[in-house]
Amino acid sequence: MSPGDTLVSDVTQRPWVCRKQVLPQHTDHAGVLWHGAYVAWLEEARVEALDAAGLAYAELSDQGLELMVVQLDLSYRRPLRLGECAELRSWLKPTQGVRHPFHTEFIAADGSLAAIGIVTLALVERGRGRVQRQQPAKLAAALESLRCGPRLI
Repeated sequence: MSPGDTLVSDVTQRPWVCRKQVLPQHTDHAGVLWHGAYVAWLEEARVEALDAAGLAYAELSDQGLELMVVQLDLSYRRPLRLGECAELRSWLKPTQGVRHPFHTEFIAADGSLAAIGIVTLALVERGRGRVQRQQPAKLAAALESLRCGPRLI
């Protein structure tokens, strides 16, 4: 990590965690995690976290709603290579109007920071493409749960 780099994990809020292994289908010709795989893993982490927070993503879809990606930022620190395991630690940051920024750190098995992804989502009515300012109660509860972090058992 470079001087000036700060990890969200330095704060007291517990992250939502998703564990992944770099498999052959995730890599480029050099055996390094392909940039598109980072995006897919960010999606998996968000869907798993929402599910664990009490909202199956399919429930939104059944209501004609979608949490649409409106901004994506990936910052690479070091490559993840074939066979390596990584832990994706995610936090839902405070809402910015209708935008929900989801921050994820890709932590390699040796504890080093491999990448940071920030995906900003907005709730959209799929049929008309209109941003929804009011959220269904179940979604609002799940988002609040994501902001608080998982409960310890």
